[in-house]
Amino acid sequence: MKLRDLYKKAIQTGIENDPRGKDEVLKELAKRKKDYEALPEKKKEFFDIESLENPYSDSRILFGTGEEEIKTIIAGIDMEVGEVVLAHSLRQSGNKVDLILSHHPEGGAYARLFAVMHMQADILGRFGVPINIAESLLETRIKEVERKLMPVNHTRAVDAARLLNMPFMCLHTPADNMVATYLQKLFDENKPYTLEDVLDLLLEIPEYKEAEKNCAGPRILIGSKERKAGKIFVDMTGGTEGAKDIFQSMALSGINTVVAMHLSEEHRKEAEKNHINVVIAGHIASDTLGLNLLLDKITEGEDIKILECSGFKRFSRH
Repeated sequence: MKLRDLYKKAIQTGIENDPRGKDEVLKELAKRKKDYEALPEKKKEFFDIESLENPYSDSRILFGTGEEEIKTIIAGIDMEVGEVVLAHSLRQSGNKVDLILSHHPEGGAYARLFAVMHMQADILGRFGVPINIAESLLETRIKEVERKLMPVNHTRAVDAARLLNMPFMCLHTPADNMVATYLQKLFDENKPYTLEDVLDLLLEIPEYKEAEKNCAGPRILIGSKERKAGKIFVDMTGGTEGAKDIFQSMALSGINTVVAMHLSEEHRKEAEKNHINVVIAGHIASDTLGLNLLLDKITEGEDIKILECSGFKRFSRH
């Protein structure tokens, strides 16, 4: 399978599993095209043309022509300079590696991570949070994340891949969409009664079961096992953590429990202040689940070998 086809299939799968709904994503792409066409010629040179078809700025082919034939992928959650050198070392020792696949973004995809955060407002809107409140609170948080990314030396791993001639791709939001949609459907269908029931459901999933064996499994961050779960919101996509002030609006919209990958101390305090239960499913385990679900779709029917590293463990549902 060619790298370009693998990439396009991943983006399309991400769109089809986007918690906002496919129609909302297509509206966003149409707006981008209109904005691009309205730009003066001198500004079009700097426009991210890829964004006209790919709504996820944090997912890109970072190095490679796209014509490379992919038969073996080394995949991990964080693929940085060390992992790039590892891939090259495997090549040198006779293990053919055709592609480095990172879940977390690198290069320009990392620098543009903040741009995918706008989708969080639409997701919250679907759960009853007024869109004007969600967008207003997110604007401040998005600018904060953008400022934090500005000084980062984000091209290091991509530079290493280029020098070693190793095709390199990152798939962040498409994989996060997979886990968010998968878990939301799981909870909507099973309707866990207590937070303990939420944990039990998570621990039936291989990725979380494996994490529990490694002392990194799901945990109740706010609440107790006996508390009723109520209305559950799975918060696992949209780049990174949203606005800490959103929890009041969540509570008012009827959300009782948030299931997340991780939560900062500031966010935890705000959730607690607004009496929202929080279950932390686990960052690396959730990323692993999302990447596995995505790989299941994009490698289906293909003879592609996956090498695991950097926190990733392959569980196939084929």
